[in-house]
Amino acid sequence: MSKIAIYPGTFDPVTNGHLDLINRAAQIFDEVVIAISNNPQKNPLFDVDERRALVGQVTAGLESVRIECFDDLLVNFVRRQNAKFIIRGLRAVSDFEYEFQLASANRRLDENIETIFLTPSESNYFTSSSLVREIARYGGDVSSFVPPAVLVELNRKLA
Repeated sequence: MSKIAIYPGTFDPVTNGHLDLINRAAQIFDEVVIAISNNPQKNPLFDVDERRALVGQVTAGLESVRIECFDDLLVNFVRRQNAKFIIRGLRAVSDFEYEFQLASANRRLDENIETIFLTPSESNYFTSSSLVREIARYGGDVSSFVPPAVLVELNRKLA
């Protein structure tokens, strides 16, 4: 039985920090499903199809990675994928409390699903999609935070 992990998020946009965790997870699990949340309440810059295309572009060389979109409860999505693991990134101590609450809630909803926390490399430690969007909206240089293909689309979207 293969070990399948789900890496959920909005990926609006996908960052170098996300890619760092995807690459790390791909070394641990047989398959990593990047689960793009279609939650319009988050008011994303990119629609779900654009986010899926961008994630697809920047992960094209990773054979064990697949991309899916979902718009329901994460544990239900995890079950449908026959997965047992959820990957979550921890950048700072401030992330821990929120992520711990999510992991605890998910465990209560399904005790067979484990949350695995990964930390990004130091160069990506403070990178977040919301930070990237804010810097980009004000004309700042986000080229060190996102892959080149994402930079092109950010510039196009915000032009």
